[in-house]
Amino acid sequence: MRALIFDNGLSLDAKRPEPRREEGDCLIKVRQAGICATDLEITRGYMGFKGILGHEFVGEVVESPGARQWIGKRVVGEINVVCGRCDLCLSGLSNHCRNRTVLGISKRDGAFADFVRLPAINLHEVPPAVEDEAAVFVEPLAAAFQVLKQVKLDGKKWVTVLGDGRLGLLCAQVLRNAGCPVRVIGRHPEKMRLCDQWGIRSRAAADITPRHDQEVVVDCTGSASGLEMAMQLVRPRGTIVLKSTVADGKALNLAPIVIDEINVVGSRCGPFREAIKALTEKSVDVTSMIHRRMKLDQGLEAMELAAKPGVLKVILTMD
Repeated sequence: MRALIFDNGLSLDAKRPEPRREEGDCLIKVRQAGICATDLEITRGYMGFKGILGHEFVGEVVESPGARQWIGKRVVGEINVVCGRCDLCLSGLSNHCRNRTVLGISKRDGAFADFVRLPAINLHEVPPAVEDEAAVFVEPLAAAFQVLKQVKLDGKKWVTVLGDGRLGLLCAQVLRNAGCPVRVIGRHPEKMRLCDQWGIRSRAAADITPRHDQEVVVDCTGSASGLEMAMQLVRPRGTIVLKSTVADGKALNLAPIVIDEINVVGSRCGPFREAIKALTEKSVDVTSMIHRRMKLDQGLEAMELAAKPGVLKVILTMD
């Protein structure tokens, strides 16, 4: 099969063996996959991962030995493959399983390939109302919904979303739909024009004078400087939600967190069902975020494009 691989450099392997079968796994023929900021960070050293990249995908189950009802279903998949036996799994924190592998991120080949394997328990069927290119957004949209699970928002608290990239724009829409007054701070006028289209306030980062007065700041910048700005924006005893994962080892002065008694919440994967429901109801616009669709054979070029400033979602198609 074809696969886009990172191993101290990117390459497209046209003769990669199909993923090795493990008990409980389904074989999924990938239809489309989305390039994420995490994929780009892996190529810069994040997580020390080597293998097939990609964790945002939609595909069709072609083999499912232990659960044949999945064959032929169009699916998306949760990225954490867990043991179900460790103390964290048994306490309801399976996304933090001590023995987990993570699709295209840690110890498990990902979805930038013709085929991918995941356990049936990780799969969610995609309703007919959700097209393939929208289904690619389920995983990052679920991550946006996770903010609502972790931070109590009463609809009155102002929420500032730092970053006008893929995840920032998804978070802004989810928070708006939850009734929160939202403002996006970004650096790219063409991206912030989408906020205007959605009725979400936005400001250029260059025009912001931090006043330590924001109640909740969600950092989706994907950069080490995002937390620095968040600490300058948030009020004492306010909350910073960290959505960014970066490979940059830049040293940060964390004293403001202590001095201002700031609550810092790390936020990662989220509820797929709520994301699928939002896409089915079309309460979140993802189509406007697609910058370009490219074939898997153009994977190297697609990764270069996705890394350019101003580019939102680049989707790989496998046909």
